[in-house]
Amino acid sequence: MVADCYRREALINQALPAQIPAPRLQWMEEQDGWVVLGFEAVDGGRLPATPWKPDELTATLDSYTITAEALSTPPARLQHAGIKPVGEDGDFADWRNLARGATPTNVLPSWMPLDLLNVLAGLESGWREAVVGNAVLHHDLRQDNVLIDADGAAWICDWNWPCLGASWFDLVLLLATAYADGHDATCLFAQHPTSRGVTAEQLDAALAALSGFFLTYGGRPPADWSPHIRQHQTWCGEVTLRWLADRRGWTF
Repeated sequence: MVADCYRREALINQALPAQIPAPRLQWMEEQDGWVVLGFEAVDGGRLPATPWKPDELTATLDSYTITAEALSTPPARLQHAGIKPVGEDGDFADWRNLARGATPTNVLPSWMPLDLLNVLAGLESGWREAVVGNAVLHHDLRQDNVLIDADGAAWICDWNWPCLGASWFDLVLLLATAYADGHDATCLFAQHPTSRGVTAEQLDAALAALSGFFLTYGGRPPADWSPHIRQHQTWCGEVTLRWLADRRGWTF
């Protein structure tokens, strides 16, 4: 399973347009079921500081502007890689499943008001229409998938899961991490070029979809293939839900 992910990353990385700020694959080796990828070194490359520093967050948003422009329509080489629309392999229906009792509510944090389930289910139901598009998305644009180089520029890494959709959908999870660190994520979203024309309801639908997905998966039993994945998923779910709550004026 993991080896297939690395094979996929190698295929996608080699198909990325030249202007995208991403480290490029230099070599790949396979032996006895193991896959090793070697990427070009990023001079002085390091993860962004935690909490986000304003200049590093700005650099990352600028790099995503370049990326989104280059991928506003799927380049031929990426089309040949078989990139699918977001949600083609499954729906974000977690709040709806919780609201109708198909998923037990004990997967949710204790502070989550259950009287919001129907409201969240309603918001979530609009996610697919909200994020439809033909742009190529990174689809995992998190703080730990970014490197800051010696000059302060940001490089976007780990191109395992690209899909097709609206470019702004990539910003939601990235800016959720900024929200967690005290930044005005809604303002930063509105200022980004990819958000042009996006309504408040579209953003809220995306936040509902992501929060339900992460909270539900975070409540599953531990995964032996990644011992900290459930903790990370729960954190992502709580952050996206709190950002949504802040936007809707909900108090937990």
